[in-house]
Amino acid sequence: MNDTYRHKGLRRKLIAQLRDKGIADERILTAMDTLPRHFFLEKAFEEMAYEDKAFPILKGQTISQPYTVAYQTQLLGVEAGQRILEIGTGSGYQAALLAMLGARVYSLERHENLYKNATLLLRQMNFVTVRTYLRDGYDGLLALAPFDRILLTAGVAEMPQNLLDQLAVGGICVAPMGEKTQTMCRIKRTSETLFSTERLADFRFVPFLKGIEKQ
Repeated sequence: MNDTYRHKGLRRKLIAQLRDKGIADERILTAMDTLPRHFFLEKAFEEMAYEDKAFPILKGQTISQPYTVAYQTQLLGVEAGQRILEIGTGSGYQAALLAMLGARVYSLERHENLYKNATLLLRQMNFVTVRTYLRDGYDGLLALAPFDRILLTAGVAEMPQNLLDQLAVGGICVAPMGEKTQTMCRIKRTSETLFSTERLADFRFVPFLKGIEKQ
């Protein structure tokens, strides 16, 4: 894996675009300026890695547009030491970014090939605070709950209550909700039984599916 001066220059241009689009958390921008996105893409897309676009990865999934990654991360309000449950590891890029912000990340992936690839890459990049699991995201990770933050990286028609139950009181869940187009929602757990929901900008995500897909 090689991160050249050209890659770094392209990242700086991308960060300037994200800042212009309203990403204001400098910790996120600094982390994204440091993290080589092209490591998480297939070789065929390396030259386009720092365009503000989503790209296909295995199993009909995508690595999200950098703006979308930054937007979701900003909504989470990540603080060092927090425990974050990520539903949908994908390429591993989002998990790596959360780890760079000081979080302990527990990331679930339902596609075995994606899980294996992301696990290997994150290990090679020495992201020791990311733990990956081949699991059905709808189940969450009850044995390790509660989590300070929960992030969904796929579109869900309705937020599963059992996932919200794994959120700590005072915690935040960020999830794209809707059918064809998703509205980004920030859900805060205000007590053991109460949640508040903010509905924000519209996006398009791959669908949140149940089950585990082997190979």
